[in-house]
Amino acid sequence: MKVYHTSTQPVELPDTLHSRDFLDFGKGFYVTALKEQAVRYAARFIKLGQKAFMSTYVYTPVEELRIKEFDEYTGEWLDFVVDCRSGKTPYKDYDIVCGGVANDKVIMTLNLYLSELIDWETALQRLIYEKPTHQLCFITQSAIDKCLRFIGSEEIKKTDYDQ
Repeated sequence: MKVYHTSTQPVELPDTLHSRDFLDFGKGFYVTALKEQAVRYAARFIKLGQKAFMSTYVYTPVEELRIKEFDEYTGEWLDFVVDCRSGKTPYKDYDIVCGGVANDKVIMTLNLYLSELIDWETALQRLIYEKPTHQLCFITQSAIDKCLRFIGSEEIKKTDYDQ
């Protein structure tokens, strides 16, 4: 399957060293199977006056890896993302974590819950109506090395997502 990563530069040799803390599925290298999602993500760089590049890879899962999959926004997904965004490390039990992105309405719900303005049950009730987007987080370098093959990169221009 083709997957995409958007950054300020082409990423031919992805690694886990350059990732940020406190993300949805922890510290790792993130890709998505949704090309439109990767193109829209470029807007965050372009709005800051930076260039944006979308790198494309072929993702081939390998059975011996520890893969955690969230097919929908569930209580387990909510707890996992809250832990990761709070600095806990449940992601370290896995090589790859995949599931929905905490964005748009989902991030609003997550922020309300993290701010204790809504409780867990209310957050979950709001999330069950959202259709999950898609992200894969490569936690370990060995998972990247075994599963991703770089195809190429292209620069994303404002007109690519601003239609």
